[in-house]
Amino acid sequence: MRTVLRLFSGTKLIHKENLVYTGPCIIVGNHNSHLDTISIMSHLPLRQLTKTHPIAAGDYFGKSPFKAALTRFFVNAILIPRSRPKEGETGPDPIQMMIEVLQKGESLLLFPEGSRGEPEKFQKFKRGVGLVMEQCPDIPFIPIYMKGLGKILPKGDPVPVPFDSYMYIGSPVFPKGTTAEEIVSEVELQIHKLKAEFE
Repeated sequence: MRTVLRLFSGTKLIHKENLVYTGPCIIVGNHNSHLDTISIMSHLPLRQLTKTHPIAAGDYFGKSPFKAALTRFFVNAILIPRSRPKEGETGPDPIQMMIEVLQKGESLLLFPEGSRGEPEKFQKFKRGVGLVMEQCPDIPFIPIYMKGLGKILPKGDPVPVPFDSYMYIGSPVFPKGTTAEEIVSEVELQIHKLKAEFE
């Protein structure tokens, strides 16, 4: 599957060496296409692949047991609810679910924008990644800027079209901020910085 996915997306990597890491980390990137996840996962070294978990919305990728099983099997994803339980409610806490993965020594793949946006446009980054790293300050994040994947398979279009795509990978960063808001700002700044360097 790795070879097929690489050929399918045809993504060109810049600073691929930054994807090689030891210990737990959080890979974060901008999000325009379902190809974002499989492009990153297909380029991870095999020893990291089984210990890296993309985070996916349970209400979308878990609509049926079959779809949920496929998502877990093919991309090693963890399905989470989109929001935390309100006071007095019971149910899984998505932030705690992610923290527990990191505490086991495994890694996460997160898209802080949440849902896919328009090709080549950024959306507002959400607090989730900041809330996780606020509780795990000793774990770095690896920023990735992706270009072109949203035009190969844009949101709402089931048919992929040929288009050049690139993945610009930054060095691991330990957040300096202490609050979720400060950390999210750092993550967003790092990805925007990679975009500026790429261009």
